Amino acid sequence: MDDQNKNLILATALSFIVILVWFVLFPPPEPDISQEATSSEDAALVDETATAPNAITESITNQTDSITSTGTGTKANTPRVEIDTPRLSGSISLLGGRIDDLKLNDYRVSLSKNSAIVTLLKPVGSDGAQYALYGWAPSAGVEPESVPGPNTEWQISNGSKLGIDSPVQLEWSNGVGQTFTREIAIDSEYMFTITQSVINDSNVAVGMAPYGLIARHGLPPELKNFFILHEGVVSMADGKLSELDWDDIPEYEFDPRQGARSETTSVKQNGWIGFTDHYWMSTLIPQPGSAFRQVIKYDERRDIYQAEAVLPTLTIASGEVVSVTTQLFAGAKEWATIRDYQAAGVEGFIDSIDWGWFFFLTKPIFWLLHELNKLIGNMGWSIIGLTLIIKAILFPLAYKSYVSMAKMKELQPQMEALKEAAGDDRQKMQQGMMGLYKKEKVNPAAGCLPILLQIPIFFSLYKVIFVTIELRHAPFFGPFQDLSAPDPTSLLNLFGLLPVAAPDPGSIMALIFIGILPLLLGISMWVQQKLNPAPTDPTQQMIFAWMPWVFMFMLGGFASGLVVYWIANNTITFTQQYLIMRSQGYKPDLLGNIRSGFKKRTKADKK
Repeated sequence: MDDQNKNLILATALSFIVILVWFVLFPPPEPDISQEATSSEDAALVDETATAPNAITESITNQTDSITSTGTGTKANTPRVEIDTPRLSGSISLLGGRIDDLKLNDYRVSLSKNSAIVTLLKPVGSDGAQYALYGWAPSAGVEPESVPGPNTEWQISNGSKLGIDSPVQLEWSNGVGQTFTREIAIDSEYMFTITQSVINDSNVAVGMAPYGLIARHGLPPELKNFFILHEGVVSMADGKLSELDWDDIPEYEFDPRQGARSETTSVKQNGWIGFTDHYWMSTLIPQPGSAFRQVIKYDERRDIYQAEAVLPTLTIASGEVVSVTTQLFAGAKEWATIRDYQAAGVEGFIDSIDWGWFFFLTKPIFWLLHELNKLIGNMGWSIIGLTLIIKAILFPLAYKSYVSMAKMKELQPQMEALKEAAGDDRQKMQQGMMGLYKKEKVNPAAGCLPILLQIPIFFSLYKVIFVTIELRHAPFFGPFQDLSAPDPTSLLNLFGLLPVAAPDPGSIMALIFIGILPLLLGISMWVQQKLNPAPTDPTQQMIFAWMPWVFMFMLGGFASGLVVYWIANNTITFTQQYLIMRSQGYKPDLLGNIRSGFKKRTKADKK
C-alpha cells in the first residue's frame, strides 16, 4: 500500500468514523407525539412568592388551589384585553393580569396551506399551558391579601387594545390604602415592556418585592430531545450563560419554603432568564444594571416548571409612588431581532441561540449565510455561495495538498522501484521512501488536512441548519421547500414524478428509497474518486467502491440544506483537484478510471 493511498484512506476513514458515530448515537429526532392535556390539578400555579416567608407562600398556594377548583383560569371564562400587532396576536387575561395567549403571526406549524399559526403562550387549562405573570411579593407585616395575586381581577384604566404605540394600563386597589397599576406596552417585534407601580395613600410604609415569572405546565408537546439542541432554561447572570435541560430541573433539591425543587442565582447587574424551545423563546429581562434573583422551580405535584426574576424588596413610604420596569421577550429566536435587542442593552442576548461548542465557527458561518441570503434571496443558493467562500478560504491549503498529490503520482515509478529493491525489508523501504520525499520536497500527509478540516465545518453547518429558525421552512426550488428537513423526494415516486407520497422521514422506507439529493451526493463522491486510478490492493478497492454509497444512505436522513452543502463541496473539490493536477503536469484519466471500474477483474488481476 503506497503512502498516498494510506493517507487518503486514513483521512477518509476518520471522517467516516466521526460522522457514523454521530449519526448512530445521535440520529435526527423523530416528531414527538403530542402530550395529553394537563389534568385539572396541573391547572394550579406554583407559588410565585419564592422569597417571601412561609405564611405568605401558603397564602398564595391557597389562592392558586382555588384556580384548580373553580377552573376560572381558562381563556373562555376570563375577561381579556386583545393583543394586535403585525407580528403578534392574542390577549391578556384580566384575571391575574397574565400574558397567556400569544400567537406568532409570521409562523405556521407546518408547510401546509391550512396549517395553524404557531402559538407560544397558552392559558391555564390548555395543553402545554405557558404564561407570564407579574406581581409583588409582600414583606413582613404586609398581609398577603393586600397585594395582587394570580386571582386578582384587574380593571382597565387606560387603553382598550394592546398594539404598537398603544399601551394598556390595568389597575387594582386593595382597600387599605395602596393602588397598584400595571402598564403593558409592546414594540414592533416580540418585546413587551411591563411597568408596575404602587401608590401608597395609607399612613404607614409598606414593603414588597416586584417579580416576574414564566410558568409552563408539563414538558413542551413539540419537545425534540436531541443532543445537538438545547431545550429548557436559558439564562444570563453578569456575563455568564447557563443552559439547563428540562430533565435536569427535577433533580434539584426540594425547598420546603418554595414548595418545589428549586435553585436560586443572584445577579448583581445584568441578566435575564427564561424558557427556550427549538425555535421559540420566552424570557424575563430586568432593566440593565438591576440586581435581582433568578429562580428556577419544578413543582412535582402539579408538574409545573417555573422561571422567576425577583427584584429586591422596596419600602414605599406614605404618600410615595414607586415604579419598576421590566421586559418580556416572547417570540421567535430570529438572529437579527435578538441581535438588535442585544445592541439596545440586553447583555449577551444573542447567546440565547444555541451556538454549541463550535460557536467560534457557527456564529461566523451563520452570519455569512444570513448576509448571503439577504443578497441572493434564496437559502439554497446561499448555502452554495457559502460553500464557494469556504472553499476559497481553504484554497491555499487545498492547493498545497493537490500539488503534493500530483507530485506523488509522478513519483509512483520510483516508489515502486524502491519497493522491489527492498523486498520484504519494511524498514529499508520506509527509509527509502522518506529519503525520496525529502529529496523531492513532498509531504505525504498534506492530502489529509483538507478532508480533516471539513469535519468541524460540516458539524458547524449542521448545527446552524438544524438550530436557527432562518432555515426553518426555507425554500430552495421545486419540492425542496424546507432546507431544515430531509429530502422530501424518493425513489418510490420517481422523485416526485408519480402521484405517490414519499415515505415518512426517519423511517426505514425513507432510508432505502432515498431522495434525489442523497443520490447526487453519492454520485459526486464517486466521480471525485475517479480522478485517481483504483488502488491495486483488494481491501482498498472495496473501501473505495463502497464509501460513496454508504455516505449516500447515511446522510440521506440529514437536513437537505446540509446535503446541498456536501454536494456543492464535492463538486468544487473535484474541479479544484482536476485543474491543479493539470497545472502540475499530471492529467487525470477520468473516463479511463470510470471505465476500468466497470470492467471485471481477470484471474490474473486477482492473484
